[in-house]
Amino acid sequence: MQKKVLRYIKRSIPYIILIFITLPIILLYYSLFISSISTEVIGLIPQGFTLKHWEFLKTGEIRVPGTTTTYYPNLYITTINTFILAVTIAFLEVIFSSLAGYVISRYKFRGRTRLLQIILILHSFPGITLLIALFYILNIMGLYNTLTGVIIIKVALDLPLDIWIMKGFFDGVPWDLEMSALVDGCNRLEAWWKVIMPNVRNGIMAIIIFGFLSGWSEFIYILTFISEQKYWTLSMLVYALTSGEYFYIDPGVTATVAIVYMIPVVLFFLFAQNYLLRIQITSKGTF
Repeated sequence: MQKKVLRYIKRSIPYIILIFITLPIILLYYSLFISSISTEVIGLIPQGFTLKHWEFLKTGEIRVPGTTTTYYPNLYITTINTFILAVTIAFLEVIFSSLAGYVISRYKFRGRTRLLQIILILHSFPGITLLIALFYILNIMGLYNTLTGVIIIKVALDLPLDIWIMKGFFDGVPWDLEMSALVDGCNRLEAWWKVIMPNVRNGIMAIIIFGFLSGWSEFIYILTFISEQKYWTLSMLVYALTSGEYFYIDPGVTATVAIVYMIPVVLFFLFAQNYLLRIQITSKGTF
């Protein structure tokens, strides 16, 4: 009897730990939701029901009560900007990391080991320390206050990790498979596209997920390199709403915008989680 109790306790410990870890997160999401549909929240108890915080979904505009001026940018514009940023970053990272990872994995050339070491160092280098230099470069190139400038920065800073990931997947594809395609008449580019790429689709999906989430959640470079509201993303809108930039903070509207900001990521993760669970990055032939 005691053994059964001990075995039951041992099996329950991981679940108890998980409950304690996830409970604060669940409470935060609960607080976010009730704030968006309540006139007031005392602790975790909503006081009154209202949908006025969701009215901006019809108009796309957020106004400060008591004024006729719209201080915040149109919600639809910020959402479109966020999608453009996230999708473009994911697409470019897949293309560049696939090509670079394939070359590093398949070709032997002078300085290959040194290049891999440099890529690893670049990944560990904090991008935030480059803000002044990046500001100067974007200003010289005429890319300051453009989403294009932010996209270039994000892709460049994310590529080192992406290249390492794709190289690991390419290392796991047998040479015989590629050689068979070459013998059948494919050139190297055709073999890469038609034969190799379908065999590393889990790696491609990993890059898409990481790239999309990186672009969707980007804030510091938007704050630093974007000066006009028409180029704002949802992260910048949430920041403006929570910081009281225009001397007004509405917890209900802020919570509603946060939910809108969160929903696409949750849906994207639900559809992509099976690919994440199947990701296995091999360490064979790292150098």
